[in-house]
Amino acid sequence: MSTLLESIERIRREVCDLHAELTRYGLVVWTAGNVSGRVPGYDLMVIKPSGVSYDDLTPDLMVVTDLYGIPVSAASNGGGGDIIEWGNPALSPSSDTAAHAYVYRNMPDVGGVVHTHSTYATAWAARGEDIPCVLTMMGDEFGGPIPTGPFALIGDDSIGKGIVETLRNSNSPAVLMQNHGPFTIGKDARSAVKAAVMCEEVARTVHVSRQLGEPLPIDPGQIESLYDRYQNVYGR
Repeated sequence: MSTLLESIERIRREVCDLHAELTRYGLVVWTAGNVSGRVPGYDLMVIKPSGVSYDDLTPDLMVVTDLYGIPVSAASNGGGGDIIEWGNPALSPSSDTAAHAYVYRNMPDVGGVVHTHSTYATAWAARGEDIPCVLTMMGDEFGGPIPTGPFALIGDDSIGKGIVETLRNSNSPAVLMQNHGPFTIGKDARSAVKAAVMCEEVARTVHVSRQLGEPLPIDPGQIESLYDRYQNVYGR
């Protein structure tokens, strides 16, 4: 069984590496956007530091916080009571930390959260419009439309509450927060990043389709079948 410190270091490496996927797929610009990961078995999470360039991110710069977004800088190594320091106390966690932390507190099965301002998904968010499920890929990945969450400002739990309220009764791992952008969740940070990539892809494709005409809807029963197969059979 991994110790707390081993778990933290593993999640810090994973979260750091996954930020490169956001730039690889063109989901972020400058320092906007973030990935976080829950530390399994502990009320802790790891998230990107605020205002640090993606090119400069390293595992040791990832910030560890509790599930209220309060930074944690040391822990016992579990062998003799020694206290081991980690992190850079000069760095603050992402400005979206409160939203991520609220999701972890209220959705215990979620192990990763991602926020981007990817162009097409954010354009749908700016309209406050759900992305309709008109692609089999959407049936597979999202089990229906990608829903829109309420308008909320950064600074407290408001965004997190909107995410939880919107996704709690939805198959979708993605929500378009109105006038803000997409947030995605997953069983771990990698799954949440995949959801962010797929969210932008379908947002772009459905937008292009609407320029050509009205997309054809998929029967809800077929969507349910697609989702069940992809989630429970495909790749196994």
